[in-house]
Amino acid sequence: MKQITAVVKPFKLEEVREALAECGVTGLTVTEVKGFGRQKGHTELYRGAEYVVDFLPKVKVEVVVKDADVERCVEAIVKAARTGKIGDGKIFITAVERVVRIRTGEVDDSAV
Repeated sequence: MKQITAVVKPFKLEEVREALAECGVTGLTVTEVKGFGRQKGHTELYRGAEYVVDFLPKVKVEVVVKDADVERCVEAIVKAARTGKIGDGKIFITAVERVVRIRTGEVDDSAV
């Protein structure tokens, strides 16, 4: 099993969720986060005062899928989240050793 963590622009969340649902993903975790990459934030003007926005709002989407479904899910996320502009986000894929469903005690694939 693998955990796919995608950090995307907030307005792309619904499109990413729908794309993952089409891939058969039944559950996901979403966290509102802030960060920056190569863009290093930007400068804004507010009431005549200029200030730097170092951390930009993003959404972190986490799903755990079977190894066979990883590429299909990653492609779906990329297609749904891409705007073609800087700051579209990143996807991280990590191995998951074990999963336990608390309610039933199911483990690994059956717990996902």
